[in-house]
Amino acid sequence: MPISQKVPNFTAVNYCNSNRSMSKETPKENPELIERLRDQQTCREAFGEVIAKYSEPLYWQIRRMVVNHDDANDVLQDTFLKAWNSIELFRGEAKLSTWLHKIAINESLTFLNRERKRQNLSIDDEASMLVNLIEADTNIDGDYLAQELRKAIAQLPEKQRLVFNMRYYDEMKYEQISEILGTSVGALKTSYHLAVKKIEQYFSNLD
Repeated sequence: MPISQKVPNFTAVNYCNSNRSMSKETPKENPELIERLRDQQTCREAFGEVIAKYSEPLYWQIRRMVVNHDDANDVLQDTFLKAWNSIELFRGEAKLSTWLHKIAINESLTFLNRERKRQNLSIDDEASMLVNLIEADTNIDGDYLAQELRKAIAQLPEKQRLVFNMRYYDEMKYEQISEILGTSVGALKTSYHLAVKKIEQYFSNLD
């Protein structure tokens, strides 16, 4: 499908009201929707349904990484544009949700890398930046402990942060995370347990 062909309307994915829970379950796979995505005659309409169906879980996947609501919306737009422009590469071998989550994560990491370069930040400086954004964020439900958990997660290395978010908030199985990140289940379990230990240490230091 030519990239120049008019893409579906992306404005509907803008989350103006972001005062929601951090967790959103990934929709179940729909074989009929995937078949329509692979048909040039129905692809555009089907992709509009993909936007409606996956916007919220992808938004929260991105938001937990980039923290800021407006930045998350921008990355979400980029995610769907990237998916649309590469829709011919999707053949259904992987789950649609796996493919979309992988794009969303890559776009999130690209955004964070770009921000680090733009602001000339180190990895440690990036963690401080994310913590400051969390402290200034008034648009997410949660008490003091929920906010402190977000701050603890923000200080984890990127890989551990991704794995912890996907296990804790999305309740994904290790096998699903493995498909998305391309990492062995054993390595993912190690990353998760390291993340848990660091978060436990963070909370012990609060006492």
